[in-house]
Amino acid sequence: MDKLRRVLSGRDENEEVGLTAQVMDGTTLSFSTRVKWFVICFAAGILCSILGTALLFLPKAGIKLFAVFYTLGNIAAISSTCFLMGPFKQLKRMFEPTRLLATIMMLLFLVLTLCAVFWWNKKGLAIIFCILQFLAMTWYSISYIPFARDAVIKCFTTCLS
Repeated sequence: MDKLRRVLSGRDENEEVGLTAQVMDGTTLSFSTRVKWFVICFAAGILCSILGTALLFLPKAGIKLFAVFYTLGNIAAISSTCFLMGPFKQLKRMFEPTRLLATIMMLLFLVLTLCAVFWWNKKGLAIIFCILQFLAMTWYSISYIPFARDAVIKCFTTCLS
């Protein structure tokens, strides 16, 4: 809106705008638009993960397609929350001390999954990394629910003892 005002008032439209201002201009979406794009992006992430799982059983390239689509699905699911809270706030919250380890592990397993498939050519390792990717993503996701981690830990310690 400010950009439109500047153009209509005759002010210099070619003035240099910082990166932060450009991103803030791009994130001024209404709440309903944010929710719609969150749902679209999250659904695309789920669809990619399901598609990757379906492609797992193709001969030869199946494991590579699975790893790529599963990883893209997780990235889309993480990215979907940027529509709800904005990209800067999302990044800031991802690296808060309470979820720093979960974020690092999740991102590490995303990268290791792709490395196992494309550079190391280890199919079994790729499957293991996908499972660890799922677990890290789950642990990261429940970090946004108050006391959910404590409940999960208590549940597992009760089951194991």
